[in-house]
Amino acid sequence: MTPNITTEKDYDLICIGGGIMSATLSLMLKLIEPESKIIVIERLEKVAEESSEAWNNAGTGHSALCELNYTPEKEDGTIDISKAIEIFEQFETTKQFWAYLVEKGLIQDPKNFLRSVPHHSWVHGKDDVKFLKKRFEAMKAHPLFETMKYSEDFSTLRKWFPLIMKDRSEGENLAATRMEIGTEVNFGKLTEYYFKILETQFDVTVLRNHEVLDVDPDEKLEWTVEAKDLSSGDKKYYDAGHVFIGAGGGALPLLQKVDIKEKEGYGGFPVSGQWLFCKNPEVIKEHSAKVYSKAGPDAPPMSTPHLDTRYINGKKELLFGPFAGFSTKFLKEGSKLALPKSIRLDNIPSLWGVFWHNLPLTQYLIKQVTMGHKDRMEDLRVFVKEAKPEDWELRVAGQRVQIIKKDEKEGGILEFGTDVVHSKDGSVTTLLGASPGASVAVPIMVDVLKIAFPEKIKSEAWKKKLTEMIPMWDRKIQDHMKEFKEVQANSSKKLELEVLH
Repeated sequence: MTPNITTEKDYDLICIGGGIMSATLSLMLKLIEPESKIIVIERLEKVAEESSEAWNNAGTGHSALCELNYTPEKEDGTIDISKAIEIFEQFETTKQFWAYLVEKGLIQDPKNFLRSVPHHSWVHGKDDVKFLKKRFEAMKAHPLFETMKYSEDFSTLRKWFPLIMKDRSEGENLAATRMEIGTEVNFGKLTEYYFKILETQFDVTVLRNHEVLDVDPDEKLEWTVEAKDLSSGDKKYYDAGHVFIGAGGGALPLLQKVDIKEKEGYGGFPVSGQWLFCKNPEVIKEHSAKVYSKAGPDAPPMSTPHLDTRYINGKKELLFGPFAGFSTKFLKEGSKLALPKSIRLDNIPSLWGVFWHNLPLTQYLIKQVTMGHKDRMEDLRVFVKEAKPEDWELRVAGQRVQIIKKDEKEGGILEFGTDVVHSKDGSVTTLLGASPGASVAVPIMVDVLKIAFPEKIKSEAWKKKLTEMIPMWDRKIQDHMKEFKEVQANSSKKLELEVLH
């Protein structure tokens, strides 16, 4: 039987992917311009099942409070905190938007997706202690991080994270920093909230179990998205002036189908995450913190080991990781042919350049893939000395596709951040990359709005609404500290979080 083919009427925006990014963009646009016609197309039967799902991401509200890879030590020995400032400001912007949703009654109970969990950086060994102290001094001197605490005192560290300090002697060379305004976020639950708001209060169409096959320009100088209903096999066509591809690991293959020059040279490097999760409730009770340490010398930034308190589906959990795995899939629920199919003539130089200049990373991944439970337990025992193998079990998390892009000097470079790749006129925008991801969804989507609707975002109506939703959306927080502290205290109160003091 030949599948049916239907064409839907025009939309203002088509979002591909049912995760936190598409949900954030759709909700922001609807709040600014309620008359906008939006449709979201998701390949799986449920939204928030890939990268946004709670077990598939780190759950940390990334604000550079504990992640040492955001504060590298320069050749002259000083600590560069510029990236930490940027990440901190981005996450605070995200919190402002969440607080607005709570204030307006669109989200009822923020504790269902957001909780205060102190963030710690923890190191051992003389050299790393020296580094952490320099990092603390550099960050403490900045008003954004002025409440950071530092300690080498055994009894203080034992109060901060007793599970890690258990069975240790006072002679060990240890140090840690602590930020009490750290957060744990269930991005899967938040994404579900967003889509419930969109469907029930803003009449946004969300197509589940539909796979996007192609994105092509049409005769009206718009874009036509071809999608297949995976239940019936029927093909459908949707026209829109703007298309956003926020499909996580599936974004690159879709971008490659779009006829825009800006896609050239981009490739993807898939890495799957794995976690040890604790099955012993008594052990879980002993730890209520996020504790990040330093990654190994050849490990990528995303592999920074951490022992994390998580709240998933209302239940307190304890995870350790991440451990890297390798798959040629770009999505956890995707095809093994994704990586080979993504290799094109225009990105071969980029891919070769990355491979040639990242041999240590390849060796690191091989080592990670060949690890057994005994090896992973040895890594865990750096944190929890007496960890028992029977208390911990390996769980595979989501796929992350790191960005590969062309570079004049090295042919190609591997990036661990995010890129918004877009057509010259801004009518197609694509989000590539993985870190810091969901934590900075709001500022990233503000950037997408600037690219896609450059004239509208300059209008007084749009600027007024954006300022109402996100008070500091268009200003650097560090340049407006007095106002920021008031906004931050207000946001924290609405979100039922620790208040900066």
